Amino acid sequence: MSSVESPWRMDPQEKALVDMEVNKINYEIFEKDKENGRVPKQSLGKDDFLQLLLKQLAYQDPLSPMENTEFIAQMAQFSSLEQMTAMSQSFASLSSSLSRDFSRIAELISGTEAASALGKQVVLSVGDDRTVEGVVRSVTKGGDPRIMVNGFYYNWNQVVEVFEE
Repeated sequence: MSSVESPWRMDPQEKALVDMEVNKINYEIFEKDKENGRVPKQSLGKDDFLQLLLKQLAYQDPLSPMENTEFIAQMAQFSSLEQMTAMSQSFASLSSSLSRDFSRIAELISGTEAASALGKQVVLSVGDDRTVEGVVRSVTKGGDPRIMVNGFYYNWNQVVEVFEE
């Protein structure tokens, strides 16, 4: 290595001018794309990663090809990304399934509670600090059970107290 500066290196002022010109062109392209309804991606997915890797392989310098270790490291990153994507999808599916199951369990519990109140004295809150008292004569089943007290149906969630007969 010699201390002589390479003739192909830019000084900081030239580099700043080139950067400004490149940024100006990029901004113009971005604005034109935005007018045509194209929006740049905010994140890269596995397909983007694979395309970049293939382009890198296709355009690598044949006299200085990519090292095996570099290629293996990038493939490992791709494999990790693939596995994380699959896990994310599995968790989303599991979460959705559990949400439905919990909702169904809550419906069953609510229906069981309402059925167990059949023939018992209850106090219901009917709004504006008013309550209704009476014996449960009928119970409907389903996700939102209703009980009949004094000849009227009320939602089970209006029950404040249940008394043993």
